[in-house]
Amino acid sequence: MSETAKFILGNETYEFPVIVGTENEKGIDISTLRGSSGYVTYDVGYKNTGATQSAITYISGEEGILRYRGYNIEEIANKASFLEVAYLLLEGELPSKEELAKFENEITHHTLVNEKFKFVFDAFPNGAHPMGQLMTMLSMFSAYYPEALNPHRSEEDRRLTIVRLLAKMPTLVAMIMKFKQGHPIVYPNNKLGYVENFLAMTFGHVTEEYVVDPVFVSAMNKLLILHADHEQNCSASTVRLVGSSHANLYASVSAGVAALWGPLHGGANQKVLEMLEAIKEDGGDTQKWLNKAKDKNDPFRLMGFGHRVYKNFDPRAKIIKKSADEILDKMGIDDPILDIAKQLEQAALSDPYFIERKLFPNVDFYSGIIYRALGFPVEMFTVLFALGRLPGWMAQWKELRAEGQPIGRPRQIYTGAAERPFVEIDKR
Repeated sequence: MSETAKFILGNETYEFPVIVGTENEKGIDISTLRGSSGYVTYDVGYKNTGATQSAITYISGEEGILRYRGYNIEEIANKASFLEVAYLLLEGELPSKEELAKFENEITHHTLVNEKFKFVFDAFPNGAHPMGQLMTMLSMFSAYYPEALNPHRSEEDRRLTIVRLLAKMPTLVAMIMKFKQGHPIVYPNNKLGYVENFLAMTFGHVTEEYVVDPVFVSAMNKLLILHADHEQNCSASTVRLVGSSHANLYASVSAGVAALWGPLHGGANQKVLEMLEAIKEDGGDTQKWLNKAKDKNDPFRLMGFGHRVYKNFDPRAKIIKKSADEILDKMGIDDPILDIAKQLEQAALSDPYFIERKLFPNVDFYSGIIYRALGFPVEMFTVLFALGRLPGWMAQWKELRAEGQPIGRPRQIYTGAAERPFVEIDKR
């Protein structure tokens, strides 16, 4: 007999089914609670509410586990390409050699962005944040592909929209970088792989061929994979909620970018570098700032340490730490900011205070270091996060639509004024 849960409300008892996931996660299905009892549950921020069943990503924060479609993140980050992982998230299985070649070929044929986009960049004021630009440009795609607005399109048509967006996103991000620098854009070179092409468009010049460094490609490939999906986080939930209204994919992803922009989500790696800059400006005494972090009466908190989901070491941080070390060793960078970062890392990994509280460096800490070492300005960090997260957002949107889930409509407990009469003022 299936397990059930009973709610006792006054003199009435209500019984609800228990849903059990693949990894023995359990949830109480209260879909009929309001209809049968008049009650709703109250869960600020939905921290303990499952809004959907999903077959995409599994996380165990207590055990430090992250899996995409059943594959451990450690394996796929070290063995797969980003496009293989994108295919996995979108299609449910890893591609065969033939399927991957076809997928890569499809991506190659859609990398160009309409030339008129350049005029929109010209309209942005100097200093416009790259995330604001990205949101605008993603929304604009719906104007160039109006057929995507039809919520009843065929599965093949939806797939074409997904391919287009996956293909054009690196080009768009590279254009944002170039316009920020005041440099002419570099067009896609479809002889290169997905990550290589992105780096060439971002750091190359129209007058000379860009030589792609395999160490940089490996690090960027891993970062994109590690950011590809992370279960029902703020931005993924936003994409699903917007998509539940049958909004087109471009609008849904643009909404995900807006959610990602916040410093408590995708902006965390930017906050890491801002913290390191502050320590440098204060004289670079890392021990002073470590002591501030330990002082419970001091509001300062170390950015990039610990994680609200992982109660142990962030599994993604273990993977990317190696890439960070490889890049710093290869480049031999003399950068006081990166020196401070290494000092903080070493202290946190050896200090009993941080070890006991499991406040280890997370993926945001190492990604910020790598992006800075590669030459990305701080304002681009969250845009790079969005580039990696795109396949996960689209997989979440696709899953929602395939299952025909209803429009999202959270409830509330009203705490405003009770009914009161309207008193008209004397307007004479």
